[in-house]
Amino acid sequence: MSIEQAWPTGLPIGDGWTETAATTDVIFPYDGTRVAAAPLGTPAHARQALDAALAAAPAMAGLPSHARRAALMHAHDALEAARELFERLLVLETGKPLADCKVEVARTLVTLATAAEEVARLHGETVPLDLLPTGEGLIGYWTRRPIGVVVGITGFNYPLLLAAHKIAPAVAAGCPVIVKPAPATPLATLWLVHLLRSAGALPPAAVQLVTGDVEVGRTLVEDRRIGAVSFTGSAAAGHAIARSAAPTKVLLELGSNAALVVAADADLEAAADAVVRGGYYASGQACISVQRVLVEEPVRDRFLALLAERVKSVTVGDPRLPGTRVAPLIDEAATDRVLAWISASGAEPIIGGHREQPGGRALAPTVLADVPDGAAAWDEEIFGPVVCVRSVPDLDAAFAAVNASRYGLHAAVYTRSLATAFAAIERIEAGGVVVNDVPGFRADNMPYGGVKDSGAGREGPRFAIEELTVTRMAVIRPQA
Repeated sequence: MSIEQAWPTGLPIGDGWTETAATTDVIFPYDGTRVAAAPLGTPAHARQALDAALAAAPAMAGLPSHARRAALMHAHDALEAARELFERLLVLETGKPLADCKVEVARTLVTLATAAEEVARLHGETVPLDLLPTGEGLIGYWTRRPIGVVVGITGFNYPLLLAAHKIAPAVAAGCPVIVKPAPATPLATLWLVHLLRSAGALPPAAVQLVTGDVEVGRTLVEDRRIGAVSFTGSAAAGHAIARSAAPTKVLLELGSNAALVVAADADLEAAADAVVRGGYYASGQACISVQRVLVEEPVRDRFLALLAERVKSVTVGDPRLPGTRVAPLIDEAATDRVLAWISASGAEPIIGGHREQPGGRALAPTVLADVPDGAAAWDEEIFGPVVCVRSVPDLDAAFAAVNASRYGLHAAVYTRSLATAFAAIERIEAGGVVVNDVPGFRADNMPYGGVKDSGAGREGPRFAIEELTVTRMAVIRPQA
């Protein structure tokens, strides 16, 4: 099956697929070749999708639980049957190594199945209203109702998984959803939407997709008729969307410069393995990849030596090959930016800091030592295969350095001390704290989200469904 044969032509809008006047080429980042032509949407397509979603909202809200669950499981089973095709497609449109694309498909399957399970748990409970005498004889209970039309906007790095985390909870909650994928990576998301629509269990307009530029996104999020916007991407873009969408509810999964603390009592070899595993997967293009490492001073030199030795074994090259761990970034502009941040950091690379080959498209896995505050490579989200290591006198200083960031998505600590582990969980300001593993660990059924500039709201099907529903209280006085 060719990529163009995987779904109908055009955009899935309303009851069918709408042809577009223009297309845009999806490019394989590894060598710049064309993958496929993707339909290019316009603000008019966005308005068409909004009207169709609003029209479908009553039917979607009234859809029985078994139908919503059936649609999600149909998409799960169809994705499972085509998983190798999806894996290869993800490699081509993202340029991400095959190993990471396999993980993305596996996690998407978990997300769809978990959302289907959560349909059965979407219920309320009774409330004892007779705590005051005025409530005697009353019956009270609450239920959860769909929030309305959901607009989901996703990033380029995990296009299938990020779309699933928008679409599946919305369907489970009974909300029509319009997804806008990143312009560079729309293909896997188009296919996923096709699988959901082809189940036949949902109103066709319950799941729609519109591609396009920032004007398309603005048209979607500024429409006051929608119930919620769920966005994954940079902090700057998230802030702009929150301002444009106000007062509509906005869920933001934004960036980070995830920190890993190495205590003096840590298993240093395990910690070094973790930094390599967590710092260079997806070529560093993951919001919870290891970027900042805080090492207690007594073990700094030994840890750096262990880390540098391990980084040498990271394979850079063609993302289609099973052993590749780092491949070219999404485009040349991203590569130029990361190189500029390395140069401006003022830090001497322990290893890497350059293109893998002169004139090549991939960056060598890089370790920078003692990057100062104020350098973008330390303060901001680098989104590339770069890890910054800094020594600290003690754990108090380490936790303070972690918290000094404007971000707070995930962080990690390596230690043999239970007291240190609990201190990290208590004191680190982040949406998740991982002990003796990478900050990039995420099970797709757990609550996931950040604090500060890393966002607002939580993903994970159960928690996203709660975000996409509203509590409706019922109070009944039975007739005498």
